[in-house]
Order: sequence, then C-alpha cells, then structure tokens
Amino acid sequence: MQGPIFEDLAKDYSDKVEFKKINVDKEGDLAAEKGIMVVPTIILEKDGIEVQKWMGVTSKEELIKAINKVL
Repeated sequence: MQGPIFEDLAKDYSDKVEFKKINVDKEGDLAAEKGIMVVPTIILEKDGIEVQKWMGVTSKEELIKAINKVL
C-alpha cells in the first residue's frame, strides 16, 4: 500500500527531495542504525538529521504536509 504513495511523491518532488528505499533484509545494519523495526517506515530527514518518522502506512496527504513544511 505504501509503495504507490512513495512512488507518486518521488515523481512529484523529484526536483526538491531525494527519495531512497532500503531493503531491511539486505541492509540490516542500516535499518538498525535508523531504528527501523516496522515495515513500512518512512524517515524524513533534512541535512542528514531526522525530522520525522512514520511507522506503518502513512497517507499521501500527511507526507505532503511534512515535506512542504521542511522545504
């Protein structure tokens, strides 16, 4: 469910925001470093600092609000 929302946002904000996906099975150390315990987890960072984290499916509207707030 989260995948299509993430892909839409990546297209809509491609000129302003860098979107990354990690495979927690293959990148276990990175997942642990970022505190990812639930899939999906979305982490919004600005200048390498975590601004907000969502665990579980998150609406497109909520993500848009948060992205626009940090831009």
